[in-house]
Amino acid sequence: MTITEQRTKPAKPSVRSQSLGVSGIRKIFERAQSIRDVIRLEIGEPDFQTPENIKEAARQAITSGRTKYTPGAGMIELRKAIADKLQSENKIHYEPIEIVVAAGATSALNLSMLAAIDPGEEVLIPNPGWATYAYAISIAGGVPIEYKLDRRRDYAFDKDYVNSLVTNKTRAILINSPNNPTGSIFTERDLYAIAELSLERGLTVISDEVYEKFLYDHAPGEVSPCIGSLPDMKERTIVVNSFSKTYAMTGWRVGYVASSAPLADAMAKVNTAANSCVSQISQIAALEALTGPQNSVKEMISVYKERRSVIVKRLNEINGFECPLPKGAFYAFPNITGTGLSSFDLAMKILETGHVATVPGSSFGSEGEGYVRLSYSNSTQNIEVAMDRISKLF
Repeated sequence: MTITEQRTKPAKPSVRSQSLGVSGIRKIFERAQSIRDVIRLEIGEPDFQTPENIKEAARQAITSGRTKYTPGAGMIELRKAIADKLQSENKIHYEPIEIVVAAGATSALNLSMLAAIDPGEEVLIPNPGWATYAYAISIAGGVPIEYKLDRRRDYAFDKDYVNSLVTNKTRAILINSPNNPTGSIFTERDLYAIAELSLERGLTVISDEVYEKFLYDHAPGEVSPCIGSLPDMKERTIVVNSFSKTYAMTGWRVGYVASSAPLADAMAKVNTAANSCVSQISQIAALEALTGPQNSVKEMISVYKERRSVIVKRLNEINGFECPLPKGAFYAFPNITGTGLSSFDLAMKILETGHVATVPGSSFGSEGEGYVRLSYSNSTQNIEVAMDRISKLF
């Protein structure tokens, strides 16, 4: 190769980055940008505004000059507030040094993988499940291994089956309850089975709990049970959570990880090296979210419950669709095999012809094929119009 050829040769992306691919969600999202009047049911983003008290806390932070660096693990005041929240709501005692503030749940997952697994080690992830799980593992040099969740068993955890997937390279198992995309919830029996597997096989449990408050058949303010509260499980569990969904703070980019002190210290080091810290303004807003009034959360959950009823009823009236009532999160996950189309072809047809953006179930793993995901984090009026449009196609 000549010097001229060498100079004009473009920089080469890493093999790691090339292996990540593009999720079905992102493909639909990008295509939807060019379609006029499209109704967005593909994005898991609350349509509510961030509560005013949280925005006001951020404004005051800016005005008073609280716009500086913070420790890599996050502001101590915020970590204390998170510890108080975990104690009162999740029944787990954490010290502030066991908590790391991250730039949302995605960053928290990346920190968890980078700190907890070594290259070549395996992590069990749910199928269907959020595509980012596999990406986070791959970035850390790990190997994602899918365990299937069967709708015929109400997506219950099958300990014997999952145990058969464990090898001498398996380091961790990731769980997500309430689940994205199915809206299912692990029962206490499921959590005990996962805990038994963790203790018997020496596995770390990474628990994604970002939808913990999105429960529709529980008492107001109740959260889904955390596996870290079970006997002997705190030291084996990494809890991942975020302010994005609960407080309509997706763009603020703030979440957290709670774990044992050695792992938290490792994650803080990774976070400092990769990101320095999370925005102080966002952390102050998150502190107000936790310590301020919680009425907005209860009101939001109540509205979602109403929307859930509307979208499930309308979906079950469409030829070829069969939709169970989701127990948590804010997604409907209807079976669409009756249409005769693949999940991707159906999602594209609905988008291109009906101008409604949904997500093909195949984006969430092989067990998602035959389904589409629709988010009811949009107004009831828009959901009704979207269902009218889809109904006309079938």
